[in-house]
Amino acid sequence: MINRDDMLELTRRMTPARSSIDRIAGAYFDEDGFVDGTFNTHFLKLSTPERSRNLSIAKNVIFSETNVCLKDHRIPPDARKPGSLWQLLDGIRECGLKNDAFLDILYDQIQKAQPCKNRSYAFLVFHGRYDVPRKGSDQEWLEGSEEVYEYLLCALCPLRGDYEAGDPEFGFLYPAFRNRGADERYINLFEKYPQQPHSELMQMLSGIN
Repeated sequence: MINRDDMLELTRRMTPARSSIDRIAGAYFDEDGFVDGTFNTHFLKLSTPERSRNLSIAKNVIFSETNVCLKDHRIPPDARKPGSLWQLLDGIRECGLKNDAFLDILYDQIQKAQPCKNRSYAFLVFHGRYDVPRKGSDQEWLEGSEEVYEYLLCALCPLRGDYEAGDPEFGFLYPAFRNRGADERYINLFEKYPQQPHSELMQMLSGIN
């Protein structure tokens, strides 16, 4: 089960002036399901309105209704193997989105798993590092940090204009943020409409259902 306080803690560090997100990349898919363009940039190079809009997308994923729209999913232990999606995501996270070849492989997998349904959409990838502050036994904040939580946050968004992403319909946070730290055994998956799941994408995530 997801602790909502953990998600609230992450969203507090998602403001234009003080964000744990340091880089953003993405691909735009046309109505036929083909990549129509990609981008990859340092987050602070975006204009303030662009930062605000993209942070809103990221927060929509993790600020959604916990354990209803945003759920914990355990990664099958046998899914972690050479050439797996998890090895790819780990590589993308460790390089901080600075390897476009890794991202192109991910976009290709998204393209194969996500039916276009005659509409265009964007797949956005955020990279962040959150310096998790320490808490005392009385839950008061202390000086120093417990760990640096390095994460990927991905969002699938319909396009509502020329390369303008709308609100996300599917996404994930990897690794899961549990007990105020990274838990690589889990992924937090987001479905805007839980009654209409993205079954193909769920299957792409190594058989999670």
